[in-house]
Amino acid sequence: MNVGGEPERDDFGLPPVEIEVPDDARELDRDVQAYHRELRARRRRQRANRLRGPLNRDQMALPLVAGCLLLALITSTLLIMFAADQTGVPLAPRPSVTQAPAKSKPTPGQLGGPLPAATVVIGHQTLPLSKITATKPAVLALVPADCACASALRQLGAQAARAHVPVYLVGTGPAMKQLPALAAQAGQDAGQVAKDTDNILGATYQPQKLTAVLVRPGGTVTFVARQVAPQLGPQLASELQQLSPA
Repeated sequence: MNVGGEPERDDFGLPPVEIEVPDDARELDRDVQAYHRELRARRRRQRANRLRGPLNRDQMALPLVAGCLLLALITSTLLIMFAADQTGVPLAPRPSVTQAPAKSKPTPGQLGGPLPAATVVIGHQTLPLSKITATKPAVLALVPADCACASALRQLGAQAARAHVPVYLVGTGPAMKQLPALAAQAGQDAGQVAKDTDNILGATYQPQKLTAVLVRPGGTVTFVARQVAPQLGPQLASELQQLSPA
């Protein structure tokens, strides 16, 4: 500036600048404070840029693409599983539940089964066979025709008497003629001689020799001895004891 206070001419062609120099340096405090605020703001921006550096758009592209690929893979797997279930493609085998076969009931006349539905004549009374064993055990001694079995019947009667089990001599057709005599020889009561009117027991067991059918109360068959002989004595005695009411 010249003495008159006007800006002097610049030899370098720069535009004229008006500079004011204060008389007191304290008047520059606000400018200094503003300058420091600007420096602090610049440092804050620089720190923020350093923190945001890893999250800029260029570096976020790779994780974003990886996440999209993973989501697409999961979605396609689920779609394949649902489609396979609907189109009949075999999947992993599932545990199957199998039911145990129902136990078949024994047929009438077999061990553990009921007596056949026969009708017998005792004395002058006709009654169903089931009535004889409805409330008490019994031994049905099936006597075939021409049975020379008086001694076997005597042994069977003695064992049954010890077990308190009544014995019924059962026959049909020609065998009925010899039953009264066999009952007398074996010491059996004539009132316990029964006639199988329809040969139901004969057809079920087909006795060739003296046959003993042991029946518990209620009519369930527990033991069948198809040839009563002395060697069957201990086994018959054991089975009869199991029928005993005592």
